Amino acid sequence: MSKQSIFGRIGQLAKANINALLDQAEDPQKMLDQMVRDYSNNIAEAESAIAQTIGNLRMLQDDHAEDVKAAQDWGNKALAASRKADEFRASGNTLDAQKFDNLAKVALQRQISSENEAKAAEPTIASQGEVVDRLKVGLDQMKGKLNELTSKRNELVARSRTAAAQSQVNDALKSIDIMDPTSEVSRFEQKVRREEAKVRGQQELAASSLDAQFNQLEDLGEQTEVEARLAALKQGSAPAALSAGKGQESGASSAAELPVVDEADFDKL
Repeated sequence: MSKQSIFGRIGQLAKANINALLDQAEDPQKMLDQMVRDYSNNIAEAESAIAQTIGNLRMLQDDHAEDVKAAQDWGNKALAASRKADEFRASGNTLDAQKFDNLAKVALQRQISSENEAKAAEPTIASQGEVVDRLKVGLDQMKGKLNELTSKRNELVARSRTAAAQSQVNDALKSIDIMDPTSEVSRFEQKVRREEAKVRGQQELAASSLDAQFNQLEDLGEQTEVEARLAALKQGSAPAALSAGKGQESGASSAAELPVVDEADFDKL
């Protein structure tokens, strides 16, 4: 009992795996195309059967028409033979008159036989006609269903292709998500930002170095002027007076550079 249960479970598992593989391998477009082909083949077979039924009905109708025409022909022949017999009887030819009366009787018998055959075929013809009408209606319905199936197939295939295209677009968008910090675009952006920051740092360093060089030049110029005036004083000549603006500017600039002295020392002079 245990072995049978195990084998049963294994069989169910194998069947489930096979069904899963079939579902994965199933192509909606191919399956729908196959359905359209199968239904088209069914319609073709139905058309062939209906055509055969219609052909049998037409044969019955042709035979019926022939029986009706034969009955009319035999009736006309019976009438002609009866009139001929009357003519011979009127002329006193009793023998020929009897002969044509017999011919009229034979023609009437054949007329009756043809009429009976025609009447016997009428119910069958009527029944076959109803069958053919129903088959035609059914065939029209099948063709309508085929048109619906074809339209539905086209719609589903279009929807399937649209869904596949949307899936591809979504996958592509996910692969280039610029907001994702792990994406290639984000890494490139960080690299560019670091390079830009480095350039700004270099520019700041260059600017500060240049300012320092200009400051040194200004300080050197002021010190040189001070030394020159001191030398002139020692030689007994007064230095040339500077303009007010320039003197004020130089004094403001060099105040921090001159040595620190006691203001009382100036009073002793």
